Amino acid sequence: MALAGPRRLLALLLLALAALFSAWFAGDAHYLQALVVFALPPLLLAAGVLAGRRTAAFWAAVLALGWFSHGVMLAWERAGDRTWALTEVALALGIVFAASWPALRARFGRDRAKGDGAKD
Repeated sequence: MALAGPRRLLALLLLALAALFSAWFAGDAHYLQALVVFALPPLLLAAGVLAGRRTAAFWAAVLALGWFSHGVMLAWERAGDRTWALTEVALALGIVFAASWPALRARFGRDRAKGDGAKD
């Protein structure tokens, strides 16, 4: 079960992002709509990751690119929301890293030296 660590980390980061959105939009007049648009996708992806769905990590990384862009845009535009936005950026980067970790490890990990084709 080599993917247990990155899978748990990815699920934790997705849940943290959903919690961030829930807290961020707490006083908003359209709170329910904000939860559906912002908090529900990371919650569903976290459930998929924990259930072992292969595509959940991929889609989490894809959506994290949008969350990253959203956070950067708001950090630049709204000084009052800068802390929330930069937290979103940090979580999005963590999600991309955690989702990509198994592939990065396979590509650049310890076992790469055995099959790199180097001659003695």
